[in-house]
Amino acid sequence: LPQWLLDRTIVTADTLQTANCFLLADGKGGRFWGWEGIGVCQGTCTHVWHYAQAMARLFPSLERNLREKTDYGRAQLPNGVVPFRGTVEGGEGGGIAIDGQCGTVLRSYREHLTSKDDAFLKAYWPKIKLALEFLIDFDRNDGDFDGLLHGKQHNTLDASWYGKVHAISSLYIASLRAGEEMAKRVGDSEFESLCRDLYSKGSKGIEMLYNGEYYVQEEDPSHPEAIGVGPGVYIDQVIGQFWANQLGLGRLYNKEHMQSALNTLWKHNFVPDVRSFRKTFTEGRYYAWTGDSGLIMCTWPNGGLRENFRNHPPYRYFNECMSGFEYQAAAHMVA
Repeated sequence: LPQWLLDRTIVTADTLQTANCFLLADGKGGRFWGWEGIGVCQGTCTHVWHYAQAMARLFPSLERNLREKTDYGRAQLPNGVVPFRGTVEGGEGGGIAIDGQCGTVLRSYREHLTSKDDAFLKAYWPKIKLALEFLIDFDRNDGDFDGLLHGKQHNTLDASWYGKVHAISSLYIASLRAGEEMAKRVGDSEFESLCRDLYSKGSKGIEMLYNGEYYVQEEDPSHPEAIGVGPGVYIDQVIGQFWANQLGLGRLYNKEHMQSALNTLWKHNFVPDVRSFRKTFTEGRYYAWTGDSGLIMCTWPNGGLRENFRNHPPYRYFNECMSGFEYQAAAHMVA
């Protein structure tokens, strides 16, 4: 490979050699542990770390360590939940983050794909299945059982969103496809069929969230107090397909609609100079500055930004350029 490509590939993986990451003396081979950012937000958080791909590709044994010793070791609860801060030392692991739960299932399939044989998948399939069964039960208990999720959905933007959330349902649909493939590999034909049927429903049903240009969140009118994005152009709206690309799962749902959604992100969320944007929109953290270009998390070019959103501290996230989100969107656009 050319040197420029190697340089650009490794630069995002150098986080591993900083004080962000540790290998704790916990049994044979140690236990991998990481902050969200150095000294900030502990617990190798599922809804943050599932965006990362470099470690799993360059050092797959470290990612399997995280599944074996943490997610399916000390963290997973009897009902299948993998608490999103499952490695908080000496304390509770936090609750359920639905996007992080999906990400854990998807990472499990990735760890199988980067293994030399089926040993990892066969050993951890009961726990992987249990994690996916929690999501399926969530779907079943929301009243529709339609391959989409709605209800209280805590996620990586530090709040619970309600209604049918395009991004989270996209991850759920990808998880069902991954579950189908894993079940097939281990010979669990009944669960394979269940995943396939729900995936089929979800891949069709999610088109109800397409507005002719991009995917939107269908908000729950019974929770007007909740934050969300509503009809905003959200950076993660088709994140499930990014994951499907990583795992060789094929096209999850409508290709033309997804491409239109990505084009809409480029049209409405990309700013060539973040400083000029921030002069008029000052809330949020400054991850990009004068002369930096970036992809803003969410915009509302067609209106629909509810004033109530501004009452929530996580509202400021929508005005930021956060690299993990940008990487997945960019990777999807490249694909």
